[in-house]
Amino acid sequence: MRHALPGTSRWRLIPLIAALVGILVGGAGAVAATNAAAATGVAERPATRPVPRNAMDAVAAMQPGWGPSNTLDAIPNETAWGNPPISEALLDSVRTRGFNSIRIPVTWSNQQQASAPYTIAPELLDRVEEVVDWALADGFYVIIDIHHDSWQWVKDLAVDHDNVRARFDATWQQIAERFRDKSDKLVLENVNEAFFDGATDAEQLQLMDELNRSFHSIVRGSGGKNANRLLLMPTLGDAGTPERMDSLLATMQSLDDSRLIASVHFYGFWPFSVNIAGFTRFNEEVQRDIDAVFTGMNDTFVDRGIPVIIGEIGLLGLDYTKPGVVERGEMLKYFEAIGYAARANGLTLNYWDSYIDRQTFEPHDPDLFAQIQSSWTERSGTASLDMVFVPKSGAIGDQTLTLNPNGTTFQGLSHNGTPLIQGTDYTVSGDQLTVTAAALTRLVGNRDYGVNATIQANFSQGLPWKIFVRTNDTPVVSNATGTTDSFAIPTQFNGDVLATMEAKYADGSYAGPANWTSYKEYWSSFRPDYTDNTTLLTSTFFNEVNDGARVTLTLHFWSGATVTYHVTRSGTSVTGTTA
Repeated sequence: MRHALPGTSRWRLIPLIAALVGILVGGAGAVAATNAAAATGVAERPATRPVPRNAMDAVAAMQPGWGPSNTLDAIPNETAWGNPPISEALLDSVRTRGFNSIRIPVTWSNQQQASAPYTIAPELLDRVEEVVDWALADGFYVIIDIHHDSWQWVKDLAVDHDNVRARFDATWQQIAERFRDKSDKLVLENVNEAFFDGATDAEQLQLMDELNRSFHSIVRGSGGKNANRLLLMPTLGDAGTPERMDSLLATMQSLDDSRLIASVHFYGFWPFSVNIAGFTRFNEEVQRDIDAVFTGMNDTFVDRGIPVIIGEIGLLGLDYTKPGVVERGEMLKYFEAIGYAARANGLTLNYWDSYIDRQTFEPHDPDLFAQIQSSWTERSGTASLDMVFVPKSGAIGDQTLTLNPNGTTFQGLSHNGTPLIQGTDYTVSGDQLTVTAAALTRLVGNRDYGVNATIQANFSQGLPWKIFVRTNDTPVVSNATGTTDSFAIPTQFNGDVLATMEAKYADGSYAGPANWTSYKEYWSSFRPDYTDNTTLLTSTFFNEVNDGARVTLTLHFWSGATVTYHVTRSGTSVTGTTA
């Protein structure tokens, strides 16, 4: 059974969300409106609202959520992975952006005895409690878990059962005792993405069931507010496959506890999420994967009265230190789609921290963040691409894109806030949007390489779809020499954008890593450097290239252009040629 969208009794968002969602677009006016609503009593402040006794309603109130990753879960300490310590100011900022829950991943082994009695250092417990208290004071629902301990020592449960189980139980006994009297808005989560070495799939499911049951028994038996606290239980590996969800369902049904929540993680259809095997676009297969997993969570849990939190949601290729893995417009489509799918299936999302600059508290990409916020309440229209290309010289022709209204209605094109004229600047036939040669000629001006204009397709709701008008020529590559540790193809991109790369031997077999596909993984095997005008081939790529073999590379660009290049490895030396 599919659920109706917000407005029905099954899916209730906190009243302030509508105002908060507008902050990024409305700025100070939206903030003022939110404050006025709270001051006049139009909407009760979230910090004062009691936790619903119905777990489904409580989890709906947690939508949307955010997680300060790579911090308290970092190894061996909070700042080891490059993030600053979590601060009150960070949490305050996140709260004003419309998030209602926060998942704080914690790696307890950083300051825990590795042998009995497995004591957690009071300093770590104090620090986690400090952050929890800040978040609760901000009105957040708060989740804490056992995080990277999962692959440090929990993974050995099958091969060192008694010792691991003793440490697991001791860890939860200490956490439960420390937090037993905290607000009902604190949620405890068993363990993060656990797998068990040396066990079959069936045995791993049994071990996950064992840990979920032990976690439940320890927390419930610790008294205080833990007797009725919301508890979050994962599938094996937090995966959304039918077998693993069915196994967790069986555990939950046998526990007969109405205050349990199912945990599943989702990072998208893998080839698309990392740009491998030619999956550069948000296509039907990527959409089907979302539909299958999200409806599976609904059918398995939500329709049986068990709420679901997607405790980590994101896209594997979203990394602001590695730009371009997933083309930006395709990424926007993905986040628009998962926001809608969550609403349609009654699921709460907790975004893994890849969106907010931890130093400035500002979004890394305001447009992407605005799309995420918009997806919490409405759909947005998109198009087949967020770029159109015009040649550097010669005649400019019409350019056509396919509109994807997503249930909205297309309302026209505009440029810098000025409407373009239908019939003169663009035409629409069914779902085909054509920007005319005359309009493009006017917009690109002197045709400098790269983006010369940005137009937007406007729809009846949601955010407009930005279309970047780029001037380009076919990219040009040059001969080069280098090593397997450092090889750069001189590349004049000429305004174009690299989409993917193929690698084949002379006999047509596939070269490089992932030899089941000719298309290599973006960034892992290759990446463009638009500043230095090079395309870098990594040591990871050459480690899987046969010594002495000639490899033909095909560089695919978003304009549709392809460029051929050849590399030959000889020991640690590499020669690259255009012929």
